[in-house]
Amino acid sequence: MDIQDIKNRFGIIGNSPLLNRAIDIARQVAPTDMSVLITGESGSGKEVFSHIIHQMSTRKHGAFIAVNCGAIPEGTIDSELFGHEKGSFTGAHEARKGYFEVANGGTIFLDEVAELPLGTQARLLRVLESGEYLRVGSSKVQKTDVRIIAATNVDVYNQVKSGKFREDLYYRLNTVPLRIPALHERKEDVYLLFRKFAADFSDKYRSPGIQLEPDAVQMLSNYSWPGNVRQLKNIAEQICVLEKDRNVTAQALLKYIPNEQANNLPMAINGSSKEDFSERDILYKVLFDMKKDMVELKKLVAEIIQNGGNTAHIVADNPQYINQLYQDVDLQPLSSEPTLTIKHPTNSIPSDFNYAHDAEEVEESLSLVDKESDLIKKALKKHKGKRKFAAQELGISERTLYRKIKELNL
Repeated sequence: MDIQDIKNRFGIIGNSPLLNRAIDIARQVAPTDMSVLITGESGSGKEVFSHIIHQMSTRKHGAFIAVNCGAIPEGTIDSELFGHEKGSFTGAHEARKGYFEVANGGTIFLDEVAELPLGTQARLLRVLESGEYLRVGSSKVQKTDVRIIAATNVDVYNQVKSGKFREDLYYRLNTVPLRIPALHERKEDVYLLFRKFAADFSDKYRSPGIQLEPDAVQMLSNYSWPGNVRQLKNIAEQICVLEKDRNVTAQALLKYIPNEQANNLPMAINGSSKEDFSERDILYKVLFDMKKDMVELKKLVAEIIQNGGNTAHIVADNPQYINQLYQDVDLQPLSSEPTLTIKHPTNSIPSDFNYAHDAEEVEESLSLVDKESDLIKKALKKHKGKRKFAAQELGISERTLYRKIKELNL
């Protein structure tokens, strides 16, 4: 049976190379008794591939049991899989066969296998290795001959590294890995699938057929489909039932496709990137830089004191810190608040530099409040008390200047 025959038999729609490769692997492994681990996103059709493997195997006349491991409570999953004896736990009023006993000679499909508790994983490993198991509450060894096909939508290897899944069981199940491609990986199949679902639901509900406009087809192809084939099928059903206009445009399709812009952005909005900083980040950076500069200046002053005023080699070794003593301090507008901006001089240290005089200048107040108050006074004096022109000189709003005058009691 070739790939197209398998698609026709099991109702698989699509021509994606990734899909064809998955079908080919399932076809090759089906006649064997090897364990298969099917991986893929939720809704991508993993259970369909388990049916392909079973129906094309020598066990096709045996039982096929699908078990959702994530839907069975941890306290009862051992009983469900391996059975139990009468009175083995509260509520066990009679003996019960488990899935491995019922499916003897057939296939068990363990969906969401990564959700199995560690104790159940040990029991499952024993079945895989020897075909033996124990009913809950029994010491009699039971034998079974089943083929196990497992499936999961999580990265089992990461579960192994985090200690949530047994490594030996992982390699035992993963004898043949089979990955089902997500719908966003087979964009060429999206429209084909939609047409098939729409036709099926139109027949089911006896409604007129659905036609997609070119812009709607483009939107279907560009959408990421986090729910995969299951999500596409649900949307096709909604449109067939709810849409009055049977020629569906992209605008109409938007009512049924969730907005993924907020959560699945392919790129930064408006060119923003990790290099952009918030105001708080900028403030922290300025404070850390100021602290570093103050520490270096303190070291410089300490060296001057220790050398008794002999500063020749200190100036030669630390020109960048000596230059900081000749900073220009100006008020520059940043948003609506005045901020002190430090401008480093471009000229070298003047030849008439007086170290003793400059050492005395360092002792004067470095309070930002005092400097701010002095500059506001100078601006008001320069413009003869006219706040409007003083505010313009300082680069701040007149309202901010008025507030500063009140705060500083000027």
